Amino acid sequence: MITSSLLKDVMPIHDFDAPRAEPLQGRRLRAVRTAAERVRERFASGPRVVCVRTINQTTLPYPTKYAFNSAAFSPAPFVTLTHRCVLVQFMQRGSLKNLLFNPTDIIGARRAPYFARLADRFHLVEPLLSKQWDSVPYVLASIGIKAGDIDYVAFDHFHTQDLRGLLGTRDNKRQPLYPNAVLLAPRVEWDDWDELHPLQASFFVRDGKENVREDNVAFLDGDISLGDGVMLLRTPGHTSGNQTLFIHTDNGVWGISENGTSADNWSPLESKIAGLANVCRNQDLDVILNSNTPESAADQYTSMILERTIVDRVKRAPSFVQMFPSSEVTPSLLAPGLRPTVIHGEIRSGELTKPEIRAPRREAEMRA
Repeated sequence: MITSSLLKDVMPIHDFDAPRAEPLQGRRLRAVRTAAERVRERFASGPRVVCVRTINQTTLPYPTKYAFNSAAFSPAPFVTLTHRCVLVQFMQRGSLKNLLFNPTDIIGARRAPYFARLADRFHLVEPLLSKQWDSVPYVLASIGIKAGDIDYVAFDHFHTQDLRGLLGTRDNKRQPLYPNAVLLAPRVEWDDWDELHPLQASFFVRDGKENVREDNVAFLDGDISLGDGVMLLRTPGHTSGNQTLFIHTDNGVWGISENGTSADNWSPLESKIAGLANVCRNQDLDVILNSNTPESAADQYTSMILERTIVDRVKRAPSFVQMFPSSEVTPSLLAPGLRPTVIHGEIRSGELTKPEIRAPRREAEMRA
């Protein structure tokens, strides 16, 4: 159900309502997979987005045992993740819209208890594992997109997020970074943030939504189609409100998620990372979880099956699927043997539409 006036041009998707309500985990997995096959057929035959660009934000150390759910055989305690934001331009009822997916406040994210403790313990080597690129607003400006041109912002989940700079605060001490953007926030995880369970708390910035303005927050209770070639589907398990962005591009259907940390997580039986294929064969598993929070492993597994069912295959490596990790394992000399078999690196599709092209459409909308 869509109740927010901020979502008047957004369409609900109900295919997963009944499968997600199935109380038995095995039946739920089968029902979700069947629904995903139906959604994939409809989505892949539909319209495409206008443009997709990925924006590198930062690299960070991350425990190997979390990245591959303790299945990887390596002496390296950490892998290096590269976290990226994604800009998607798409048509919504005849108007061009800009969506930013995962524009993390990198400075604020370091205050999540787990990463704060990690920085304290490994402050001497942490600079070797961390790199920061130009800010997302700076990169957007360099390609002709102003902060005021962003229509929607969403995150796959709220781990490490500090939303005060994004949304602004009620006391006006902080102004919204993207003043016209609607934040697409899963209601259940937003509410969880108010009273975190100990199994959740390490990866949340506890005061990350304290005193924020909620005028431009649209709370989601289900799956939605944002417009041509864009879906935001519930994929709970990693967190209670985990959600995955699906986009139909010139290169086929992609999903963007942190349920896994590499292409190998969604295709572990084909992985060259030592340990992954053996663990999956021995335990009859089809995916390997990103397992830093044990909220609901069975639900996360089901969500990853949903993801790999909807997306297309990687053309250069058809055993792998086009699931783009929002924080992707990238090769590092400090993590021998943990190079993913397939590295996506970026999603690039279509031609960027700049504000000067958008302006006449906005004026026409105002006259209407």
